[in-house]
Amino acid sequence: MTVGLGVSIGTVNTVCAIDTAESGKNARGRKRGESGRRTRASGPRSALPQRTAPGTWRTTLTFDSSGAARVGRIPRHGRAVTDFADLTERGRTARVRHRSLSAADLVATVARTVVADVSAHVVATADAHSPETAVAVTHPVSYDGDRVRELRDALDAIGLSHAALVAEPVAAAAWLAVAHGPLMPGLALVYDLGGSGLTVTLVRIGAGTPARPVVGEPLRSTAFGGRAFGAKMATQDNWRAGESSAADSAITALRTAHVRESLDVVYECLGRARVTMADVDCVLVVGGAARPPEVAAVLASALARPVIVAPDPERTIAEGAAVLARRAAESARESEVAEAPERPEPPRVLRRRLTRVAVTIAVAAGGALFAATAVVGDEAGAQSMGAGVVHVQH
Repeated sequence: MTVGLGVSIGTVNTVCAIDTAESGKNARGRKRGESGRRTRASGPRSALPQRTAPGTWRTTLTFDSSGAARVGRIPRHGRAVTDFADLTERGRTARVRHRSLSAADLVATVARTVVADVSAHVVATADAHSPETAVAVTHPVSYDGDRVRELRDALDAIGLSHAALVAEPVAAAAWLAVAHGPLMPGLALVYDLGGSGLTVTLVRIGAGTPARPVVGEPLRSTAFGGRAFGAKMATQDNWRAGESSAADSAITALRTAHVRESLDVVYECLGRARVTMADVDCVLVVGGAARPPEVAAVLASALARPVIVAPDPERTIAEGAAVLARRAAESARESEVAEAPERPEPPRVLRRRLTRVAVTIAVAAGGALFAATAVVGDEAGAQSMGAGVVHVQH
C-alpha cells in the first residue's frame, strides 16, 4: 500500500496530511451560492473512511544542545526560530552549532522533522505490512525558478530528495478534483487567504489539464490576511468595551469590509490573465484565515460564482499535495511494471529440472543462498525506485 504525505509549510502553521487509495471522496467541502447560503456539495456521500489528520504545527524551530530540531515548540526560556517560511524575504538565517542555516534550510528542516514523525505514525498504525510513503512539499506559487531551486537543493541536502515540490494552488486544485470531481474542463480561481497575506491564482481544472495549469500571473498582497486583519482590529477604538454581541457584530462588519477590499486583487488577477468572472467556473477558498463564514459569503455575493470551502480550509493544500504524491508514486510503479520485459517461460521438462536443481542448492547452501537473494532484491528495489518520477520511501 502506498500512502501519500502532503506537507504545507506556511508562515504561521505547518500542516501535514496523508492520503491512501481507500480515502475516497470524503473531504467534500461546502458550497455557497449567489445568496451566500451554505449548502452541501452535490454528489453522494462516501462511506469510506476519512483521511487521517496527522496534525498541525506552529512553524517554529527549536534546537537542543545536540542540534536536533523540534517543530512547533515555543519554549518559555530560550529562543525559537520563526518567520522564515517565505524565501522571498532575504536575510532570514539561524546559527545552530557553528552552522549557519538559510531560510531554505530551515524550511527543509521543518519538512524532514514532520515527515519523519508522520511516517513513524503511519507505520505504527498500519494493520498489514509497512506501507510505502510518497512525499510532496508545497511552495508558494509566487516563487521564481531560483527560489524553487534553492528549496530543492535544501531538501536534497537534508535527505528529502525523494520529495516532490508542488505549487500551492496546484495542490489545492488536486483536492478540488477529489472532493468534487469529476470536473468539467474549465477555470478555478484559488483564493488563498493565509496568516501572512492573500494569493489569488487562476488554475485550469478538469480533463485535459496541462502540466502547467496556472493561467496568467498569480498575485499576492500582504495587505490582507490574518495578520493584516489583526492589525486593523487593533486600530479600532473600544471594540471590546461593549457587550459581546455588539463586539461580534463589529468584528463581522470589519471582516466583511476587509474581504471586500481584497476584491481589487481578484479583479487585477483576472485582468492580467485577460479573462472575466464569466470565464471562471468556481472559486476555491483556502487558507487558515478563510475559516470565518464571512469570507466565502462576501466572495459568493460579489463574484456571483459557486464558492467552495473545505471544512478546514487550512488543510486543503496539504491534502491535495498528499493526493498528488500518492498518485504519482502509483503511476511511476505501474510504468515500471509495464516496461519490464516478459521472461519466456521454459519448457515443462526443463522447468522441473531447474526446480529440482534449485531445491538441491537451497538445501545445501542454506543461509548463504538466502543472504545472496536478499542483497540482489535490495539492489533491484533501489534501481526501480530511482527510475520513478516521484520516489517512494520505505
